[in-house]
Amino acid sequence: MSRLGETIIPARLGPRFRWLLVSSWTTNIGDGIAMAAGPLLVASQTDDARLVALAGLLRGLPWLLVGLYAGALADRLDRRTVVVVANAVRSVVLALLCGSIATGHVSIGVVLVAVFALGMAEVFADSTSSTLTPMFVDKPDLGIANSRMQAGFLTANQLVGPPVGAFLFAAGMAWPFVTQLVCVVLGVVLVARIGSTREQVPASVDTHVRQDIVEGIRWLWAHAAIRTLAIVILTFNITWGAAWSILVLWSLDRVGMGEVGFGLLTTASALGGIVGTACYGWLERRFDLAVLMKTCLLLEVLMHLALALTTAPWLALLIMFGFGAYAFVWLNVSQVVRQRAVPTEFQGRVGSVYLIFVFGGMVIGQGIGGLIAEQWGLAAPFWFAFVGSGITLALVWSRLSSIAHADETPAEIA
Repeated sequence: MSRLGETIIPARLGPRFRWLLVSSWTTNIGDGIAMAAGPLLVASQTDDARLVALAGLLRGLPWLLVGLYAGALADRLDRRTVVVVANAVRSVVLALLCGSIATGHVSIGVVLVAVFALGMAEVFADSTSSTLTPMFVDKPDLGIANSRMQAGFLTANQLVGPPVGAFLFAAGMAWPFVTQLVCVVLGVVLVARIGSTREQVPASVDTHVRQDIVEGIRWLWAHAAIRTLAIVILTFNITWGAAWSILVLWSLDRVGMGEVGFGLLTTASALGGIVGTACYGWLERRFDLAVLMKTCLLLEVLMHLALALTTAPWLALLIMFGFGAYAFVWLNVSQVVRQRAVPTEFQGRVGSVYLIFVFGGMVIGQGIGGLIAEQWGLAAPFWFAFVGSGITLALVWSRLSSIAHADETPAEIA
């Protein structure tokens, strides 16, 4: 392997992880294209704000409906097969959507059904994909492996994909979804190359899926460190969701950045995330995970305060760059802590509970944020986020060291 290749994907991570990583990068390009083209397609079919909002709801709703079930299946079945089948279903839905657009039969109803169906398939694909990395990579290398995953997500999904999607949509309504279809199919071919993952499949299964889900929840709740980490993720997503729910209005009306400026906020965050993921290996070698966790959460609290106070566009962009840098370091650290501590046979179920906490916290926060802004102004949700996250951090500060080394603390299960 060349020196550049060794730097990007170290050989010690193994060939199975390399196939998984390249597959993830490929599908993320397609998903990034759809990130811009999807809303444009919805807007081309309706100007009803309720239907536009419904499209966003239908994309996230599957996580709350079947997230736990998807996690349980990931622990019962060959995980590679689950990913392949889920992405194959995505391919079929995308092919039908492309056909409806090409033949002129597309409508807002067709688009909403497609959005929901794609969301359902993505729940199973994403829930299961996240369990494969700790199967292929040794615990000491999980930080590097996850940072490479995140780098691909940021570059393909957040930076490259959206502008390409908008350009393709302008060239022809069907083109971005045809391109996404090609990316998903190629991703299926690549992930199939990792070989069977039946080594994690139980020799015999004599329990109902519901019982498996309950066992996963019990395992998480019995492990003090992992339980506390899950609660931290829930509360910080509530405060984050409250602030981010009105970010577009805050940037337009309070900071005066305009539509282009609002888009630059996302770009600044993604650029910061690339820097954070690129530096992750260096940070993990020089600092204890507990130090990284405390620093990231403290920066989150201070970021909310800074956004509550600022009215300067240049400062808002600088803050968002910093947010992206530490947010993706935190994402890596929290994921490494969980992957190291959770046994292989529970990775799918515990991971799905985390995703429920993530999406549930965001939904709660978004509802709170809108009410707070309507009552007290556009800066108020950021003040709420500052106070709420600050109190949460103060309460868990002394426990972050034990959380960071959760793999050394066994679950207290009878």
